[in-house]
Amino acid sequence: MSFKDKFEKGITRSAEFVDQNKYFSVIKAAFAQLLPLIMIGSFSTLLKTLLSDPTTGLAKWIPFLENLKPAFDVISFATISCMAIPLIFLIGLSLGRQNGVSEITSGILGLISYILVVPSVVSLTTEDGTILTAPGLSTSALGAEGLMVGMLIAILAVEIFTFLMKFEKIKIKMPEQVPPMVASSFNSLLPVFLTTTIIAILGALFHLVTGQYINEFIYSVIQAPMQNVFQSPFGIVTVIIVMQLLWFLGIHGGQATSPIKNPLMAVAIAANVEAVQAGLDPTQPITFGFWRCFVAVGGAGMIISLIFAIFIVSRRHEYRSIAKLGILPSICGISEPIIFGLPLVLNVTFLIPLVLNSAISALIALFATNIGFLSPNSVDVPFGIPILINAFISYGWQGVVVQVICLLVTTLAWIPFVLISNKQAKKQENKDNSDELVIAK
Repeated sequence: MSFKDKFEKGITRSAEFVDQNKYFSVIKAAFAQLLPLIMIGSFSTLLKTLLSDPTTGLAKWIPFLENLKPAFDVISFATISCMAIPLIFLIGLSLGRQNGVSEITSGILGLISYILVVPSVVSLTTEDGTILTAPGLSTSALGAEGLMVGMLIAILAVEIFTFLMKFEKIKIKMPEQVPPMVASSFNSLLPVFLTTTIIAILGALFHLVTGQYINEFIYSVIQAPMQNVFQSPFGIVTVIIVMQLLWFLGIHGGQATSPIKNPLMAVAIAANVEAVQAGLDPTQPITFGFWRCFVAVGGAGMIISLIFAIFIVSRRHEYRSIAKLGILPSICGISEPIIFGLPLVLNVTFLIPLVLNSAISALIALFATNIGFLSPNSVDVPFGIPILINAFISYGWQGVVVQVICLLVTTLAWIPFVLISNKQAKKQENKDNSDELVIAK
């Protein structure tokens, strides 16, 4: 087996593992359901800026609109600052469904188990230095900082619950006259009790040994370093290249890498929104908005730039026909008609730009951020918003300028390879004509 074959086989097997692994699949499904809430939260920040902010919004001229600020703040708090809560419930729900146990019980159990291992007391310092404590959950436990440990605890709790539900002797059997819903609750009573007890004891022992709660430990040791790497040029380029190699092999790279990149981008947009709410500048550049505006413009691999290149220099009628069919979907971020219609899958001619163009575009946007031209966004646009419009909503006119530059550069990067495909088509046409002449003779 050649190196090329071994490489393709290794990448394919890795993607299949991620795609078929039930834990990755439930995380992917949970984030897909959570994304609308994140969008709502980030848009509430935009509305507050445009409407109720007395310096940048309409409230500057209509003072009454400043009274709406608490409404937008509470939307942001409920969606962004508390994002760990619905995510944990959704993961428990989805994993319970896959394991064949009660979905609702699994979702609630995952959420309760998480609350069992995080600090349940909030400390407040008064102006005179007095420290007051009260029962409650801090925003660090409710929000983005709790995402990773929340996912792990939810999975652990549901797996323990699923294992215990296999033992009939610990199930409380109710008479047939009892309503099914009540009977089901009593049926799982002992497994739920044992699961919560195990999780609570593990959490207490962890705090006793390390002096930290598990969410604080996981965040400082694992989540924060991962976030820092992902936000760096090396991290984002690595993720993009892996994703595009999967696309080359015919695997949906965006979905395959979503269990890795989506939690980190969710943390980033949450941090940016919280910074803006506190009157600070956002600091996390790589968010869902960054991905849609500068990494997957017109689809993964900057596919719309390929369409532009085809219209400019391609002499192949089939390419131009497919490009005409694919341009409208690509404007809205859908690249499958081109990737599978041209095709780009296993098309070595276009391998280099397919793999590298999104990385080039991301580096251009990161450079614009580093020099201060582009500010990290606090408003994420949903999937399907057309190019230029999505950049304007998330980043203002600066985002539009950077997106246009990315499109120009990546179009130029596609052109040499489109010209090579022209030569290949001409060579094949000459060969076919020669074969026809030989047959005629």
